[in-house]
Amino acid sequence: MFEGFALDFIDVGPGKLRVRHGGSGPAILLLHGHPRTHMTWGQVADLLAPEFTVVCPDLRGFGRSFLPEDAKDHVNSSKRAKADDCVALMRSLGHERFSAVGHDRGSYVAFRLAMDHRDAVDNVVVIDGVPIIEHLERTDWQFARDWYHWFFFAQPDKPERAINAAPLAWYDALSPDLMGEEAYLDVVAAVSDPHVVHGMIEDYRAGLAVDRQDEMETLASGRKITAPLLCLWSTRDDLIDTVGDPLEIWRRWATDVHGFGIDSGHHVAEENPTELAAAIASFLG
Repeated sequence: MFEGFALDFIDVGPGKLRVRHGGSGPAILLLHGHPRTHMTWGQVADLLAPEFTVVCPDLRGFGRSFLPEDAKDHVNSSKRAKADDCVALMRSLGHERFSAVGHDRGSYVAFRLAMDHRDAVDNVVVIDGVPIIEHLERTDWQFARDWYHWFFFAQPDKPERAINAAPLAWYDALSPDLMGEEAYLDVVAAVSDPHVVHGMIEDYRAGLAVDRQDEMETLASGRKITAPLLCLWSTRDDLIDTVGDPLEIWRRWATDVHGFGIDSGHHVAEENPTELAAAIASFLG
């Protein structure tokens, strides 16, 4: 994977992000989810590289990127802070404008990029995600049962203790079968590092604190994303069961919304990279 890509650690101000970048053409930023690292994008990146310049970082607090200091309301792990990192990263690589693609927790960073940095983001793709408050407004017994980790991870200390006691028992679905041996070893190293585990859990704490507040303020302001937005969802995951029609939801937040489902489980970049890459390339092309 990542054939011909460079691997660098790039200073974005508060710290350094680990990033792979390569290919040629218009720039695309690919943002991973929990508990993945940038390696989740390897197969997709190779498929896109002939037509696009592809940039795949570990988000702050994940993988081998810098761990932000703890702060009130978990602001240093906010999606706004991570979006600011991404703009600094892309500009350091010479990309003043780019398209942002985010999966899972990375979709919230892509959303914040498109909302806050309109001068930088040409297009946005969100995969298996809607804004955080859209989930919270629909919370019922089923969401609490199936997405309990949102609320458990928001608690102090105990999530880290539970995960660090047996990381591969907690993340028992990890396997090299689809993601490949290199990506598997990378994510195992991440979830086995207590510092990284704390950084990943802080991302969830920020979600129910500063990120939630930022989204409420954005919605109240009436601002919408003006860049074309593509919403993709895994048809063998539970997003539609949880929130209903994600396109209808995104139309509350963006003016130009498109989307469809892809035959896959949740980790679509690993389970169906060919169809995902084709969907991204078609939208951006």
